[in-house]
Amino acid sequence: MIFIGTTNLTRTRDRGQFYCPNCRCDQPYCLRSRRPFLTVYFIPTVPIGDAQRYIQCDECGQRWDQSVMHFRTPGQPTIDRESFEYQAFHAAILVVLIDETIDEVEIAVLHDIAIRLSGEPVDRETLGRWCSIAQENRISAVNYAWTLSRRWDTQQRAEALGVMFLAATAHGEMNTLQSDTLARMRDIFDFSDDQYRRAIESAFQ
Repeated sequence: MIFIGTTNLTRTRDRGQFYCPNCRCDQPYCLRSRRPFLTVYFIPTVPIGDAQRYIQCDECGQRWDQSVMHFRTPGQPTIDRESFEYQAFHAAILVVLIDETIDEVEIAVLHDIAIRLSGEPVDRETLGRWCSIAQENRISAVNYAWTLSRRWDTQQRAEALGVMFLAATAHGEMNTLQSDTLARMRDIFDFSDDQYRRAIESAFQ
């Protein structure tokens, strides 16, 4: 019998200094790369997906999307629609995975969110791979939104908040962690109470 499975290999690709939003000062970091491999007899043999990279602060251990490296860059241009759709969808995935589980109801809601954002569904295999990577990388929804939203315009932030709210309420009610995360998005996106309310209301239209 041949034993076949999968595993994720993580490597340190680079080191340096960056401004850590959590520590609020310059700290040493490591650039980590994680890639899924097919295993035969528990030995990694063939890569089966793209490498996913993230920044990890050596001091506090928080993990961030690579865009955190450009946090201090002034006047960053807004991103293209396709990149935004990908980022907003992954933010929704992270909101679902706050409790480290995902069920059929949440999968169905994520499927609807993908169509809402891009007009195209995401196949189950791709969604499963993205969820697995998100769980392995352990970048929080708050950290992810904090770094990526630097390049989102106001309308994109409102749209992202809407799909995150839909993801959090897949079962009708949010759990405590999801509720706290959505509440923090108001400050992250620099929204007034009225902007925050209207963004959530538009998610149901």
